[in-house]
Amino acid sequence: MGVIAWLVLGLLAGATAKAVLPGRDPGGLIGTTVIGVAGAFLGGWLSSQFLDRPVQREFFDAATWGSAIVGALVLLIGYRVLFGNSRS
Repeated sequence: MGVIAWLVLGLLAGATAKAVLPGRDPGGLIGTTVIGVAGAFLGGWLSSQFLDRPVQREFFDAATWGSAIVGALVLLIGYRVLFGNSRS
């Protein structure tokens, strides 16, 4: 997959993670978007390194989507733990 596909995947993974973990985040929409993109990269890397499941070249691969969403969830939870659950 190209960089644009990873960005789209990250945006959708971030939106999915935000739907699973609703609430106001300190970073707002842009912070959640960045977390989604970073989570897609992190999830893909972890999947290829530790689960022996390399990231496929296809955009519509279920394992790629799953790893991107799980990576975004992990980063979103970590972000909330470090920076709080709501904006002041």
